[in-house]
Amino acid sequence: MPENTPLEQHKDIPLYNTETWMYEDFQIGQKDRSISRTISEGEAMMFNGLVLDMHPYVGDQVFAEEEGLFGKRLVAGAMVFSLGLGLMANNNVNTFSYGYDKLRFIKPVFIGDTIYTVRTHLNKMPKYDEMGLITVSYEVYKQPGELVLYCEHLQTVKYRNPDNFNNK
Repeated sequence: MPENTPLEQHKDIPLYNTETWMYEDFQIGQKDRSISRTISEGEAMMFNGLVLDMHPYVGDQVFAEEEGLFGKRLVAGAMVFSLGLGLMANNNVNTFSYGYDKLRFIKPVFIGDTIYTVRTHLNKMPKYDEMGLITVSYEVYKQPGELVLYCEHLQTVKYRNPDNFNNK
């Protein structure tokens, strides 16, 4: 690539909304809280259509009001999970998702509810030659502070100094 292209000139500018922490930087017990966001009917229905979830509790206002247990429409649990984790997405260029454990939908979330997420650093352990395994919990709350979802996210994270972990 020629040296004076805009991309070449911009390569040393830090990427917006990304993190670069490594396995060694992960602090067990650290807590972070997200901003809040309100879930609208339009985006709930768009999500339902995208994933083909037209269960009457999430897609049928008449059913929800007249026959449903809650008297109003729910937001799909998969959407609450996606939004809750998205609120805490840190875009760390050194981490890779390994999976989720203990996913629980604890309380219903309704269209118009406002949610936020608390992430807690739970555990870390050496795993591979180049990466360790960390576990964080995500607790999604709807205002004014009712826990609605819990899960644990396992991620592999690059070591800054892999030689320190090669004798696992």
